Amino acid sequence: MPKINVYLPDELAAAVRDAGVPVSAICQAALEKAVRDVDAARATDAAPDASARGRLFRRFTERARQATSNAQRAATERGDALVGTEHLLLGILEEGGNLAIKVLEALDVEPGDVRVELLASTAPGGSVPADRPPFSPLAKQALKRATIEALSLGHNYIGCEHLLLGVIGAEEGVASQVLRRMGVDIRAARRTAVMLLSGYAYAREQGGATGSSVPTTLAEILRRLEGIEARLAG
Repeated sequence: MPKINVYLPDELAAAVRDAGVPVSAICQAALEKAVRDVDAARATDAAPDASARGRLFRRFTERARQATSNAQRAATERGDALVGTEHLLLGILEEGGNLAIKVLEALDVEPGDVRVELLASTAPGGSVPADRPPFSPLAKQALKRATIEALSLGHNYIGCEHLLLGVIGAEEGVASQVLRRMGVDIRAARRTAVMLLSGYAYAREQGGATGSSVPTTLAEILRRLEGIEARLAG
């Protein structure tokens, strides 16, 4: 059986050792689940509402499910036979109240401008409209990358912020090309998403306050992100 090394921060390693936690068994179970989730994302070509029983879409937040439903509707309305990354991004924008939109705004990119660029970069299709058009290979790649982003960040859900990272990561897709032309790259989007999430978490802990001690966590967040980005690049 091949051996895979797992590296832990010093404090966590000490705590694991003191608690006597069975690292190998836990890592194996976590890796098996992660592989199943990624395989599900890779193979997905059904509508999200029809696939809600499946492993992947059960982990989608309500907003993320709505965004993927919006994407299929956008493809249908435009007469496109497949749901592409451009439709996924349009679906995220149409949902209207998600963290992905806040990430774009934090990066000084107006969601309305993104929509205009997306529509200008694609021509309507000429196929017979389908109620549930399947995902294109690039859209499946974006879903897979969204799953990997969520797992890498230690999240047990897939939200619109992860979908945004997924479509940026599918670099050959129309959505990624449009966003990169507008100055949005994967590293900046990932860091912005984590910063926003950390700010929300801190505010909840403080009962809605956003005190000056929030930045004291940023060094640790950035250190963790460096490790995540190195693993994803590898």
